[in-house]
Amino acid sequence: MKLHLALAALPLVAACAQSPSSIQPVSYGNAFAAVSCNQARADLTAERQTLAALESKQKGAVAGDAIGVFLLGIPVSSLTGGDVAGHIAASKGKVLSLEARLATCAS
Repeated sequence: MKLHLALAALPLVAACAQSPSSIQPVSYGNAFAAVSCNQARADLTAERQTLAALESKQKGAVAGDAIGVFLLGIPVSSLTGGDVAGHIAASKGKVLSLEARLATCAS
């Protein structure tokens, strides 16, 4: 009986929001190669702020899902759009690509 309950709960747990640190970045390759160094610096600063805000929202979704699964048996944040994992993956990819672009700039 316990095995059946555990298997039945598996899809609910799998639907829970991921921790921001476990989300892998999307690859942008050299998408910012044509961007000037000054523009890349400005874009990187802005994107880091965006990423920080997204990670904060995602941490709330993780906590909300944990509470929802515990109390209701469903990952509330993931089902209501609170999970922003895709946006975090994109933002992380932009940060990495912009950092790579800046690595080619003269100091």
